[in-house]
Amino acid sequence: MVTISVNGMPAKTQPVDREDFEELVKEFEASHPKIRIDAREGQMDPKTFAAKLAGGQLEDVYYVYFTDPAGLIQRHQAADITPYLKDVPYLQDVRPALQDVFKGADGRIYGLPTGNYSLGLLYNRDLFKKAGLDPDQPPATWDEVRTAAKKISGLGDGTVGYADYSKNNQGGWHLTSWIYSMGGEVAAKKDGRWKAAFNSDAGRDALQALHDMRWTDNSMGTRQLLEIGDVQKMMGAGKLGMYMAGPDNIPTVVKQFEREYDEYGLAALPGTATLGGGDGFMFNPKASPEKIKAGLQWIQWKYLNPDREEENVKKFSKLGVPIGLPQPNLFAGEAQAKNDAIHATYANVPQRNYQPFVDRSPDVAVKVEPPNAQQLYTVLDGVMQSVLTKKDADLDQLLADAEKKADAILATVR
Repeated sequence: MVTISVNGMPAKTQPVDREDFEELVKEFEASHPKIRIDAREGQMDPKTFAAKLAGGQLEDVYYVYFTDPAGLIQRHQAADITPYLKDVPYLQDVRPALQDVFKGADGRIYGLPTGNYSLGLLYNRDLFKKAGLDPDQPPATWDEVRTAAKKISGLGDGTVGYADYSKNNQGGWHLTSWIYSMGGEVAAKKDGRWKAAFNSDAGRDALQALHDMRWTDNSMGTRQLLEIGDVQKMMGAGKLGMYMAGPDNIPTVVKQFEREYDEYGLAALPGTATLGGGDGFMFNPKASPEKIKAGLQWIQWKYLNPDREEENVKKFSKLGVPIGLPQPNLFAGEAQAKNDAIHATYANVPQRNYQPFVDRSPDVAVKVEPPNAQQLYTVLDGVMQSVLTKKDADLDQLLADAEKKADAILATVR
């Protein structure tokens, strides 16, 4: 008998999710009689992680975001699980790009992905029709976004063609995705050290596009300094044509503002790349081989298990959870085809509306957030705010000033 501590259990303030988690623990233990799960709330907290590890308080299996593994691996704060992976079912079907997030410079594996997302273009199909645009052929380039935004804002009555965030670090988050889409980077490692990389053609192109939509076309509205709640409210009120978002924004807008799923479409982000992320689990570097093997069985059974997909989908559909959104999509090949067929059977959302996202996604690389992301986003917030509130903003100066601040932040990356 081996007992493993794992976190990621929903808090008591989420009673339905917590009860479901506890039921799954019982089901797993019944089918794996030699393993016991010591489930705990929470996830990896960078502020307390080192102290928990040093004090022997860190769980055997712990939840991380995609931004965490690189630093944890570099600091030897995660166990090498490579020797134990040969017995993990379906691992060969997990998308290689997601597995790479948990791969060290030594080529060894230190964790497994369990969720993923990427930013696309969420749009109002009804406004597209009213503006003479084809909602089944949404913009695939930023020039096409600009053209569509201008037509939608031309409908008048306070309608905004395209909106974006610019405060509370959300502007920097989206500007990062803009720069990725233009073929650039926000930070790059050179000679073992991280440096800002956004003071580039891609950075200028992103800011110019935003400036032109805001000031030349007047298609972004006059109200700025927006964050996610503001933009979702505009979309929910039927007054916004498009904004950058992941698929999970669709049910949020539908539920919060009592809209219908049929009203919204989703396209892949224009350009060559987008910002994405996700989550997964890593292992305490002090965990025994027995605990690592048991932890891998738990993760595979609960999170990476096409054999349980239909059972899960049936259960969630009865609870009103949207079935048929294009993400998360953890698998490739046969396993994903099997999941897709199940989702299509039980879909309670119009999957055809998300086909433009699905069709172009293979051509759009997904890049994770830069190191010290939140601090960088604070700096880039200021850049977004200037471009969207000052018609005569000096784009080159904004990038140069932000670069100096970002270099100081990145100098602390270890």
